[in-house]
Amino acid sequence: MTPLTPQHDDADGPDSSWWRSAAACSGMPPQVVFARRERDAAPALQACARCPVLRRCEETVAPADSWFDGVSAGRLWRNGRPVTRHTSQHRGER
Repeated sequence: MTPLTPQHDDADGPDSSWWRSAAACSGMPPQVVFARRERDAAPALQACARCPVLRRCEETVAPADSWFDGVSAGRLWRNGRPVTRHTSQHRGER
């Protein structure tokens, strides 16, 4: 298997966005990737489990530094803070 790291992994260089096309969420609708609710973000969160560029995603998006809303690096973020995920067993307790 060929690694997904480009020859020139320079954050400001011509290959700086190579990781986006390698992301497991690539091609998902924006309303899923940038969802604010766990239920709406579920497909993107599931994709993160098999994503080969998780670290690069978090480094580039920098969700905590950018007041990010959506899914990045396997977590749902709202206003730059990770959202506590609810499990199905707790959903009936609200």
